Amino acid sequence: MLVNNAGVQRDVDFAHGLDAFLAGENEIRVNLEAPIMLAGLFVPLLAGKREPAIVNVSSGLGFVPAARMPVYSATKAGLHAFSMALRRQLTPIGIKVFEIVPPAVDTDLNPAGRAQRGNFKAGRSAEEFTSAAMKGLEADAFEIGYGMSVGMLKSSRDDLNAAFEQMNRRG
Repeated sequence: MLVNNAGVQRDVDFAHGLDAFLAGENEIRVNLEAPIMLAGLFVPLLAGKREPAIVNVSSGLGFVPAARMPVYSATKAGLHAFSMALRRQLTPIGIKVFEIVPPAVDTDLNPAGRAQRGNFKAGRSAEEFTSAAMKGLEADAFEIGYGMSVGMLKSSRDDLNAAFEQMNRRG
C-alpha cells in the first residue's frame, strides 16, 4: 500500500505579486507532483500483490477552495482529478485507488496562517478523523469524506459555488 499524505499549505496573496509564492516551500511539488511520481514508481511494485492499494489524501479545499490558500486548493483539486483517473486506469490490474478528503482538522498544517487567524481551531482532532478514514478504507469506499467534506463529495456545482462564496466572504 502506498499512502500519499503530503501537505504543505501556505497563505499566498497574489494581489501582491509572485514573491510570496516563490519564497516558501513548493506546494505544487509536495502536494501534487510527489504523489503522482510516487504512484508511478509504486504501480509496478504493487501490481500482482495481495490487496494492493494507493491512498491519496486530498482536502475539502480541493472542492471548495480557500481564496487565502489558492495554490494549496489547486493542488488538492488536482490530486482529486488524478485519483479519479488513476482509479479508472488501475482497476483492471487490481490496484485500488482511494481518496481521503479531510475537512479542516486540528493539525500543525499552515502554522503561520493559523496564527494570523487567531490560532484557528477546527474542533476536529486528527485521531477522530483518522478513525473515520480507516472505517472508510475497510469498507472499500473509494472517496472518503468526513464532516463537511462528505457533503462536498456529493454536492452540485451550484452548491459548491455557494459554499465557496460563503467561506471566502470578507467580513
